Amino acid sequence: MEVNQYLEMFIEESKEHLQACGEHLLELEKNPEDLAIVGEIFRSAHTLKGMSATMGFEDLADLTHKMENVLDAIRNEKIKVTPEIFDVVFESVDHLEEMVYDIADGGDGKRDVQVTVEKLKLIESGEIAATTVAIAPVEATQIVETKVDTVNLKLTYDDFEKTVLLQSSEQDYNAYEISITLREDCLLKAARVFMVFEILEKNGDVIKSSPTVERLEEEQFDHQFYVAYISKENAEDLQKMLMKVSEVDLVEVSEIHQDVFHQSVTSNVELEVQDTIVPALVEQEVATQPVQKPQATNNSSKATGHASSKTIRVNIERLDILMNLFEELAIDRGRLLSIASEVNHGELNETVERMSRTMGDLQNIVLTMRMVPVETVFNRFPKMVRQLSRDLNKKITLDVIGAETELDRTVIDEIGDPLVHLIRNSVDHGIESPEARLAKGKPEEGTVQLRAYHSGNYVFIEIEDDGAGINRDRVLAKALSKGIVTHEQSLTMTDKQINELILASGFSTAEVISDVSGRGVGLDVVKTTIESLGGNISIESTQNVGSVFSIQLPLTLSIISVMLVEIEKEIYAIPLSSIIETSIIRNSDILNAHNQKVIDFRGKVVPLVFLEEIFEVPRKELKEDGFHSVVIVRKGDKLAGLVVDSFIGQQEIVLKALGDYLTNIFAISGATILGNGKVALIVDCNALLK
Repeated sequence: MEVNQYLEMFIEESKEHLQACGEHLLELEKNPEDLAIVGEIFRSAHTLKGMSATMGFEDLADLTHKMENVLDAIRNEKIKVTPEIFDVVFESVDHLEEMVYDIADGGDGKRDVQVTVEKLKLIESGEIAATTVAIAPVEATQIVETKVDTVNLKLTYDDFEKTVLLQSSEQDYNAYEISITLREDCLLKAARVFMVFEILEKNGDVIKSSPTVERLEEEQFDHQFYVAYISKENAEDLQKMLMKVSEVDLVEVSEIHQDVFHQSVTSNVELEVQDTIVPALVEQEVATQPVQKPQATNNSSKATGHASSKTIRVNIERLDILMNLFEELAIDRGRLLSIASEVNHGELNETVERMSRTMGDLQNIVLTMRMVPVETVFNRFPKMVRQLSRDLNKKITLDVIGAETELDRTVIDEIGDPLVHLIRNSVDHGIESPEARLAKGKPEEGTVQLRAYHSGNYVFIEIEDDGAGINRDRVLAKALSKGIVTHEQSLTMTDKQINELILASGFSTAEVISDVSGRGVGLDVVKTTIESLGGNISIESTQNVGSVFSIQLPLTLSIISVMLVEIEKEIYAIPLSSIIETSIIRNSDILNAHNQKVIDFRGKVVPLVFLEEIFEVPRKELKEDGFHSVVIVRKGDKLAGLVVDSFIGQQEIVLKALGDYLTNIFAISGATILGNGKVALIVDCNALLK
């Protein structure tokens, strides 16, 4: 089978199953008696194992199989969960994630996990912790590691089942244990099991199976299963019949002799069943209610009566191509609108207007297709914080708020690593030890809050902790010693400016460098990554109260709504998401406060920003009509009035980068091509409001 075509689907689905495992493990840790959660984890692990084996990633499949054995023992209450067991299972999931990410990067998914495998085996055998209860060997392990023969039986029987097999042997029926092994690449295991049972039931009676019929139907087994069987057929004929089933790789038929059971069956049971079982066997109706044949089902039949899936996976490259094509259409739309207004033809105007509305709907769909909830990134952090808190001997709760907030897929792909840095630093350097927190009058359990929310055309992601905060004096002393700031500069710096010194390259206040490291290590990389996405990061901190790291990211990197304005003969675009309203003011409305021109806007003092001065627009003649056009913009709770010559109107524009030669231009976030072919620069209101 050609598996490369399925690789991308395998990677995506593997990540989803591992994410589900991690989430359910965290739930199980809080509710260790809830076996329904164990079942959910088992199903995810089982599916991952089957997928990995089919794709040929044996190391991945083997580790998942060992973890599955432990989960199976837990859900069958053969093992009692303990913190030690949780640690090993979490460790297994971490290894599996590393394997999957290695495959995604073009690797072979191999990883040295022998230590973890040995731990899983110890758990399975009940030896890893004193708090575990004695367990019988797990069926899945038995299937892999033990050969069937007439002395060492693979199936375990109660007295009643032993009696059935014993009496059948005495009445000229043969009692067998049959081992059936399916091929490794078998895709429809439940269907093959159904065919095996169909042959067996035509020629005798199935007394017991391992795994159980329910698990066989759900494909909750590896590639081997066992059946206790009575028939008048000989072993060789049975083997030949079963080997005719496609995708059956091996059949071993072992006869069960009388002396295997004879000593363990009590005479009372013999007397009780003597007259009832054998006649039933002759009539092919075993009194012990033989195992029901598994129901062969396929996905379509299972879905009967339920809504069919409406989701398909689309390669992000295809969405990029679709977006590029739509951007060209958007430019042409602007050109058509411009031509239609010049020609002023009724039918042309009507057609262009209708086309514009349709394109607006299409634009919303295209943009929505690229949007992904940030929970795809956030979901990895609860498990990470749990492990860090154990490593650091701290008690920490992670609160996640706004995980449903959506961001453009290209931004989502890049934001994961910066958030890992920030959360690790909050956990390590921010949250104090339980003893230190109690001494400060705080609860011994610290809290890290990860939240996301929309604001205008931006998404804000904030990491807030109630820890020690940033030590202003230590940061300033370190910055001075590193030469990041001069003594003269330090005298005039605000607390916020000092806090943000930790974003400088190579800056760290950590006294001991550990695997987790202190706040500041890698934060220059965080800042660089966020700014490369058109965002920015800010820090607010109060010593012994806590810190807030705030990341601002553009909602999308492609198409935005703007207000076009004119200064002299130059056209600028101001994002509508930043605009509160537009206004016309007189010269007499302008006041002076602290050498800054301001206006009274609805009872608030709002500073004026003259864009002709910011962008150094040359004037051919002075403006003397006594009026000014003002665009009131906002960032958070800050307001400003951008003074322009005139308003042109609203428009949807395609955001284009300025290229490598025009980077870091103050207050300009990009450019766009207008319908008449001219270029308009896009004003970065956030930079003007800082």
